[in-house]
Amino acid sequence: MLQTAQTVEDIARTAAPAHRSAAVGLLRGLRRGAVALLAGMSLMAAVQARETPEKPAAPAAIPTIAVADLPREGRKTLDLIKKGGPFPYNKDGTTFHNRERLLPRQPRGYYSEYTVRTPFSRDRGARRIVAGKGSTGDPATSGEYYYTADHYRSFARIKE
Repeated sequence: MLQTAQTVEDIARTAAPAHRSAAVGLLRGLRRGAVALLAGMSLMAAVQARETPEKPAAPAAIPTIAVADLPREGRKTLDLIKKGGPFPYNKDGTTFHNRERLLPRQPRGYYSEYTVRTPFSRDRGARRIVAGKGSTGDPATSGEYYYTADHYRSFARIKE
């Protein structure tokens, strides 16, 4: 393509004045065509990628943690969840969206998050318990609880 464009430029320079404008027009047309071809190929690749999305990976097997192995603050939070509150943080009981997709996929609103107090932390810290609604539809009685000590980077299913 570049070689053709250089040849057309050479022709345009050496061509008689009557043919020079035709050669310049041809050169411009070739360049526009190349740009249009590249743009079209990029668009086709984008459309193809959109039509064949990658399937999200299934969550890996989730390890378990015994209630006795939770930090003391985690056991307190779990007790509060089972009693239905009251919870010390405004965000406790709000929807956990599972954006990380580390927990089993469920409909939006299925999971709720609760803060596990972190000693000496000035904010809520990184520790949480995420509760599913289970077959009862209520996090307090579902028995489906997950603990994270690293702000949703990993989870362990709480085994009672």
